[in-house]
Amino acid sequence: MGPVPDPAAAAAATRRQQRVDELCAAAIRALAADPALQLRGRRLWRGATLLPRFGPHLEPAVEAGDEFGSFRGAADGLALRVARSDAALHRRHLSADRTERWVFELLEQLRCESLADLPGVRANLRHRFVAWSLAFHASGLVETDRGLLLYTLAQIARSRVSGEPVVEATEDLIEATRAAVVPAIGAALAGLRRTRLDQVAYAGHALAIARWAAASLAAAGDGAAHTRRGDDDNDTEAARAARFALWTDFDGDADDGIAQVASGDSRVFADTGHAYRVFSTAYDREQRAAVGIRRDLLDEYRARIDRRIVEQGLNAARLARELQALLAVPTRDGWDDGEEEGRIDARRLAQLVASPAERRLFRRERTVPQADCAIAILIDCSGSMRGQIEPVAMLADLLTRAVEGAGADCELLGFTTGDWNGGRARHDWQRAGRPRHPGRLAERCHLVFKDAATPWSRARRDIAALLKADRFREGIDGEAVDWACERLLARDVARRLLWVVSDGSPMDSATALANDGHYLDHHLRDVVARRVAEGAVEIGGIGVGLDLGPYYPRSVALDVAAGIGNAGLVEIVRGLAGRRR
Repeated sequence: MGPVPDPAAAAAATRRQQRVDELCAAAIRALAADPALQLRGRRLWRGATLLPRFGPHLEPAVEAGDEFGSFRGAADGLALRVARSDAALHRRHLSADRTERWVFELLEQLRCESLADLPGVRANLRHRFVAWSLAFHASGLVETDRGLLLYTLAQIARSRVSGEPVVEATEDLIEATRAAVVPAIGAALAGLRRTRLDQVAYAGHALAIARWAAASLAAAGDGAAHTRRGDDDNDTEAARAARFALWTDFDGDADDGIAQVASGDSRVFADTGHAYRVFSTAYDREQRAAVGIRRDLLDEYRARIDRRIVEQGLNAARLARELQALLAVPTRDGWDDGEEEGRIDARRLAQLVASPAERRLFRRERTVPQADCAIAILIDCSGSMRGQIEPVAMLADLLTRAVEGAGADCELLGFTTGDWNGGRARHDWQRAGRPRHPGRLAERCHLVFKDAATPWSRARRDIAALLKADRFREGIDGEAVDWACERLLARDVARRLLWVVSDGSPMDSATALANDGHYLDHHLRDVVARRVAEGAVEIGGIGVGLDLGPYYPRSVALDVAAGIGNAGLVEIVRGLAGRRR
């Protein structure tokens, strides 16, 4: 049995990571003069667009032991890359060869960092590069010919471009390799410093170096991957690379296998001044999710969810502790009397007269952590979710238990339609002569699996109604988000959060045919932007196999095919429940 995790230490680490992310994001926005930049999941975003990875030394991690100076240096490097590099021009020079791309990306990042004009920024950048270099050396990757060549190239290139010396602690390590590299690419290295103010000219020298590096490694063949210590070393390069990021893809989010949801603008919605229309509300309804489902069927569904949770070893109590650390704030809970320090207690002054040596004359205010918060979990119950509804139901159940265990109010809601292809609302539209651009044509159906007043122990059977897949039809996401927000606003709490679990864009076939394909899509983005601007509800998205960044300012992607583990659940709640600055 492994060591028992310390909840206090975990909470402290979470708060520290949040604080570091907030400070770094603010520094990036200020230095790059771009208010749309933000850090989400340790990646840089501009609004809803995920930016590529810029360099292997720009990804520090608390769990790797990196201190705040490394985070600040990485933030300054990201900001300089955004501000000083033409991204379109850079993409035109990228090669399909992996090694060439790695070297070219690194050299462009070093060029941008060399343009820093503030002494503090230059010191931060140097600190981060040195920390990365030492960690790279300690990882063991320099024990391979490939790793040593690229490491040496990084040291030489930074020294030439910035005018600073190589990292002293590894100077002896790279000396022999440097002696072989410099004569081969000396002219290109000299050109890096000379042309660093001209991105086009600099790219020519950088490409020459990148091609030489790729050709050298290709000529070395399989031997480039062999360790210099011999074949008796069981710690292979693949294992070391797993511990330390060297072979990094620089293609945005391509490395995690999660695609981004496709989103577009609606001409119809824009032409009406963003006035969302609903042709008929006569068939709209809101109901308890378990209504109309047999009790024995609900019990069977509940057993399936419980069995899946046990099989995957998921820990709702651990998740609750993590959430409590994220949500709780100190709350007054009376006074502790008879203390030796604090505020003087006037009621005990007589004791001082009777006993001058008496020291327990003070009182201190007592505080307890309390989550004065309400969270609504909104599940997309459209037809496309049927294939993954069992892991989604398990996720919803665990999150609901964890929120309740953290002391916050929780609602579990869902949305679908009453029928396919518009149902009775579409028939009414046809009988009315098919007027142009009628707006939403569907029987909206909102489901309540658990309301805030009902504890999980009493709602657990109703939550199992999520597995009733024949109710999953189409989705009107924008109206569902508005509905969930209004329910949250009715709660008298200090903080309100809405988490939307979905696998893609809003879709109702009748609405799309009568208006245009992006009508509901555009409305969802409009609703979320308006609610976020109001600031009363914090909205985040959990993408099921898809990145929902274009819709939700905070979003996490969940690969249900790979399974849901305790670490993944913690990352979800950290990404969505972390406090805004």
